[in-house]
Amino acid sequence: MDLIDLKDAYKIYNEGYENEVRALSGVSLQVQRGEFLSIVGASGSGKSTLMNILGCLDIPTYGTYHLDGQDVGELTDRQLSKIRNKEVGFVFQGFHLIQALNAYENVELPLIYQGISGIKRREMVMEALERVKLTDRAHHKPSEMSGGQQQRVAIARAISTKPAIIMADEPTGALDSRTGEHVMEILMGLNGEGTTVILITHNTELAGACNRLIRISDGVIVEDSLREGVAT
Repeated sequence: MDLIDLKDAYKIYNEGYENEVRALSGVSLQVQRGEFLSIVGASGSGKSTLMNILGCLDIPTYGTYHLDGQDVGELTDRQLSKIRNKEVGFVFQGFHLIQALNAYENVELPLIYQGISGIKRREMVMEALERVKLTDRAHHKPSEMSGGQQQRVAIARAISTKPAIIMADEPTGALDSRTGEHVMEILMGLNGEGTTVILITHNTELAGACNRLIRISDGVIVEDSLREGVAT
């Protein structure tokens, strides 16, 4: 069974009106557990809309989406929130950390939402911070850290719940090239341990680090290819 099974998905805003916008037009995509793929496209191509649907932040106007066998279209808002928190970890270009909280507290938040007990929660937070080599910055706030450190905290937060999928939306966009390479190394390491990683980017060089490339243009997938030398 595919981990992700999106079939004939449309996302239409203001349907039937003069200002109707078709962000996605009949997109189908299947992703197996453990893949490392990139979704590439220019601004306005539909890649962010596709990410939002795959990450259960939004639902298609038409079409079906099954995540790990579950029909997402049948879920309530509360159920969608629970599946996002449990199954999907998000990493964004802008980090999206809570400035008033330190690194430990930022990473802890999704675990609190899951109702995980204090002792177990601490173990999971420190394990995630150790994974990104930031245990020594656990009590520092975002304003006291570099951009690269903040992104590593964001990754720790994303992986703290041990999700099946990491959605990384332009994760190196606000970083210098060397720090960006370090972030990509972390994502590749997570994938090597079995996590499915979906990288959303306009950067074809970053996309080249992935095993599979999905190119989207005007709301349609125009390319779905394996990286040369990678077996199916």
